[in-house]
Formats: sequence, C-alpha cells, structure tokens
Amino acid sequence: MSDTDFDADEWAERLEANRAEKDEFFAEHPQSPIPPGERESFDGLSYFDPDAEYRVEATVAVVDDPEADPVEMETSAGPNVRYLRVARFTFEIGDTEQTLTAYQQEPGSGEPLFVPFRDKTTGQQTYKDGRYIEFETDRTLDDGDTFTLDFNLAYSPFCAYSETFACPLPPEENWLDVVIPAGERFEG
Repeated sequence: MSDTDFDADEWAERLEANRAEKDEFFAEHPQSPIPPGERESFDGLSYFDPDAEYRVEATVAVVDDPEADPVEMETSAGPNVRYLRVARFTFEIGDTEQTLTAYQQEPGSGEPLFVPFRDKTTGQQTYKDGRYIEFETDRTLDDGDTFTLDFNLAYSPFCAYSETFACPLPPEENWLDVVIPAGERFEG
C-alpha cells in the first residue's frame, strides 16, 4: 500500500485532473453543494499547491473490535452519526509524530475509510469545522502495514458550501497540532 514507485510528475498531473473534475461537478452537477443560483459564477474551488511533502507514510494499527467503542460524531446540523474506529495511522509530519483514526459505519462493508480531521489551518485557511480524507484499500489492513496518506486529497465537506447538508465533525482524537497546508482551502 505504500508507494515504492512514486512518480511526482504523474502524481501532480493526476491530482490536477481530479481537481478539475471536481470543479466541473461543483459547477454543473444537479447534486452539487453549490446553491443553484451561485453555480454560474462559480469558478472553481481554492486549493493549496500540490506538495508531495504532505504525502506521508503511515503505520497501521488495526482496531481489534470496532464494535467495542463506537464514536458518536456530532454533525454540523442534525443528529449525531455513529461510526466505528477501524484503524489508526501513525506518521511523522512537521518533525512530530501524529495519529489519525479511520472510521467506517459498517466495518467490512467495502465502504471507504473515513478520516475526518482538523489541523492548525482549520478556521483560517481551511473550513472552520475541519476536512476529510476518504480512501479505499485494495486489501485488508494488517497491524504494521504502511499506508500512504495524501493530505493533498483533503477536502471540505459539503456543509461548507450549503447549510442543507449535515456533515460529521472530526472528533477530538483527530485534531492535529500541526499545520497541513495541503488539499482544499476554504474562503467563505
């Protein structure tokens, strides 16, 4: 799951293509979180420049019994949402060791791993309630595996753009005490 054959140019091109595709979705798709009356003037999301420094190798610690300690995440509007901790990712960034927890609502369901987080950009350069990373794994995670977390893929939840969405808020265990200037910025 780690990148032994990382090609920075190819990665940056793929990232820029994904961003252009997302901007098109936000501008034109009926399910866009941008209110219909604002879509015509929407000229794309704001992003930090791609930076491979914020692709970090993390060590996986699998949660043995996800059902034992569920998390009731607060949401931006509406009732709490129940998630289960499925893995913890420990990595170094900014010369410090950090840990993020990955969640699923139904472990083993094939749904992506959900990693909501806050960092020192939250509320200043990024959305006030935090950002998300979601990813699928191509196999079952095992203790001690390494996995690449790419913060360049961090995005703001839909509730950042419209109050009609209720979004889970990152629990305190996923509040990082470092600056991560990667992924989506938020000016709103």
